[in-house]
Amino acid sequence: MESAESAEFIESVEFTEPATGTDAPAGPLAGVRVIDMATVVMGPYAAQILGDLGADVIKIESPNDTVRVGALHRTPGMTPLNLNVNRNKRSVTLNLKDKGERARALELIGTADILITNMRIDALRRLGMDYDNLAAAHPRLVHVHAQGFRPDSDRARLAAYDETVQAASGLLDLAQRAGDVGAPVVLPSIIADKVAALTIVYAALAALVHQRATGRGQRVEVPMVDTLLAFNLVEHLQGRTFEPPMGPTGFPLSMNKGHRARPTKDGLAMIIPYSPQNFRDLFAAAGRPDLADDPRVNGEFIDAKRDGEALAELMETVTPRLTTEEWTEVCTKHSIPVGPVLRLDEAAEDPYVREGHLLDVAEHPSEGAYRVVGIPLTFSASPASVRRHAPLPGQHTEEVLAELDRGRAQR
Repeated sequence: MESAESAEFIESVEFTEPATGTDAPAGPLAGVRVIDMATVVMGPYAAQILGDLGADVIKIESPNDTVRVGALHRTPGMTPLNLNVNRNKRSVTLNLKDKGERARALELIGTADILITNMRIDALRRLGMDYDNLAAAHPRLVHVHAQGFRPDSDRARLAAYDETVQAASGLLDLAQRAGDVGAPVVLPSIIADKVAALTIVYAALAALVHQRATGRGQRVEVPMVDTLLAFNLVEHLQGRTFEPPMGPTGFPLSMNKGHRARPTKDGLAMIIPYSPQNFRDLFAAAGRPDLADDPRVNGEFIDAKRDGEALAELMETVTPRLTTEEWTEVCTKHSIPVGPVLRLDEAAEDPYVREGHLLDVAEHPSEGAYRVVGIPLTFSASPASVRRHAPLPGQHTEEVLAELDRGRAQR
C-alpha cells in the first residue's frame, strides 16, 4: 500500500493529446516525422524516445505485435510492455501483404524524415521497402534498419533475440567469469535490445543532421551483436587492447569476485572504496584503524586483480558493524561511493524517484490509472514531454490516412 507521502509525489499527470500537435509542447525534434515500422522492443523503444523528444511518430503495426500479447492487460493489446514502448505515437494498422494497403504505407513513408524497421532484408525487398527502393523515390529519407547481425554477413538471416545476442557478444562469458557460476546466467534485463535502441536514436539523429545539411538521407544499419560487443569492449578488452596481447580480456574491478554488495548491521549496501585512502577511512570508521596499516592499502593505487578478493574479505568483517544509514553518512563524509541495495519495488518508490517524477500516475482513456515511466533528461529551452498515451491498435488509422489524402490534394 502506498503511503500518504508517496501519494503526494505521484499525483495524476495530464497529457495534452493533440490532434495534430499544433498546440503540443515543442520538443527539440518538433517538426520531424518518424515512421516506426518495427516490432518487439528495440525499434519501438527507439521511436518512443524520438517521440518524447518532440517528433511526430506514426507506428505502422500489426495488432498481434509481440509487445501487445500478454496475460496482464485491461484491454486486449494494451500490455505493460506496450504501454512502456509505444507512447507519443499514433497507431496505423495496415496489412503490408495487401497491395493497396502497402501502397498507403509507402505513401506514408514518403512523408517521413526517418524510418525505423527491424524487418529482415529479404522481406523489405519483397515489399519494396528496402533502402535502395525507397531512396530512389525519397532521397531525403533516413532509413534505419536494425537486426541481430550485419546484413552483409553470412549470419544475416539468423534469428536473434536478446539472450542470443548476450551470448554472442561475450556478455554471458563475463557474467560467468565474474560470478563463478556453473552455466552462464542471462542478465535479467533485455540489455541488447535497449542498448541497440539507444544506438538507433543517436545514429538516426546524426543522419538527420546530415540530411538537414545536405538534403540527402542515407541507410543506417544497427546490428545488435556488433552494438553490444562494442559496448562490452569499452572496458573489457583490457590486455587484448594491445598487439601482441599484454593480458586477458576482462576489466579487473568488474571481474573481481569480491565486487559485490556488503552486509551491514541492518541490510545490504554497495560500498565501493577505490583508493587506498578510501580503504583507510572505511577501516577507521568501523573501529579497525589497525587495518589501515595493511600494505595493500598503502600504495599509490589498489591492485584489484591481485588484492581485490582479499580486501573484499576484510571489508566483510567490518561492514556489519554499522547500519546502512550509518555507512551512508561515513562514506558521504569521505567521498566513498555508497548506495543501499534496493529491491526493484523499493527503487520505484524511492523519494529520489518520486520527487523527480520518474514514475508518475496518469489516466489512460481506455486503461484507467497506470504508471508512466518518466523522461530521464531535461532541456532548458525545448523540453521533452509525454504528450500521448500508448494507442490502441490502429487507433489513428483514419486520422493519419485522412491527413495523407489532404496533403496529396494540396500538392
